[in-house]
Amino acid sequence: MGKTINWAILGTGVVANEMAQALKNAGKKVYAVGNRTHEKAIAFAEKYGIEKVYDDFHEMFSDEEVDVIYITTPHNTHIDFMTEALSHGKHILCEKAITLNREELEKAEKLAKEKQVVLAEAMTIYHMPLHKKLRKMVADGTIGDVEMIQINFGSFKEYNMENRFFNPNLAGGALLDIGVYAISLARCYLKSKPSKVISMMRKAPSGVDEMSGIVMQNDEGQMVVISLSLHTKQPKRCNICGEKGYIEIYDYPRAEEAKIVYTESGAVETIKEGEMSRALQYEMEDMEKAITGNDEDILLNYTRDVMELMTDLRKEWEMYYPEELQEK
Repeated sequence: MGKTINWAILGTGVVANEMAQALKNAGKKVYAVGNRTHEKAIAFAEKYGIEKVYDDFHEMFSDEEVDVIYITTPHNTHIDFMTEALSHGKHILCEKAITLNREELEKAEKLAKEKQVVLAEAMTIYHMPLHKKLRKMVADGTIGDVEMIQINFGSFKEYNMENRFFNPNLAGGALLDIGVYAISLARCYLKSKPSKVISMMRKAPSGVDEMSGIVMQNDEGQMVVISLSLHTKQPKRCNICGEKGYIEIYDYPRAEEAKIVYTESGAVETIKEGEMSRALQYEMEDMEKAITGNDEDILLNYTRDVMELMTDLRKEWEMYYPEELQEK
């Protein structure tokens, strides 16, 4: 590969720890870490043997030794951090949801193009070997044309309106937290972005979306039905239904196994590919491939379609975050 790619991690939460461990396991260079709370960054660096800790995490964005930054902070902070980092020519892998809305993503994309760097969303579904294999099988007609996709995702979160799941000041709500997985999954197996969308949503006491049902259809007639909830547990289950059979996937964000049931014979085929425990390592490997010239697995066009759909849904719901209201 040539030059070692130096990674920097912004944030020290659960996902940041997962990525630091994934990078370390893969023998990659975690060069630096930054966090609003300096003490947390120091502890994180000691835990993973990271040599550089910034007194001011903004120094990360201009550090010439940093090649790529993994952003793990809350959704509503992403655009400002990405803008600063991209302006200094840094490649960016950003946690989902990559931005609050389409306008922010357009701004980031434009800057990444100007600086000729890679911008990508850390969406496990795009990078898991199982989904790569299944997308090829669907494209090859294994289950015939996809007609219907059914997706569930529900978590039970205690009613605490101050935590990130329900707090509008932290861009809370089911859509950006878990809905982004469901819509990203659907987009992977559709021929085009849905052009018709209808939905119903129930708000949490804080005003963010707690529960929703979303039905989408594209110009080819393919349909998607999505059920989301933040205060009711649901299985992370997906059925991709075609003319010749259906694919059933549980725990689809990081799935390593799926079942294909064939309509005519009733035969069941089990597909296994990849490892759930290596989910973030796959993201990192695809990001490094993109940095060195092969960006076929970044799927930024899907990220864009998903963000446009989520932006339109929230407009329909008249649900805006404080940052968006300030811009109006």
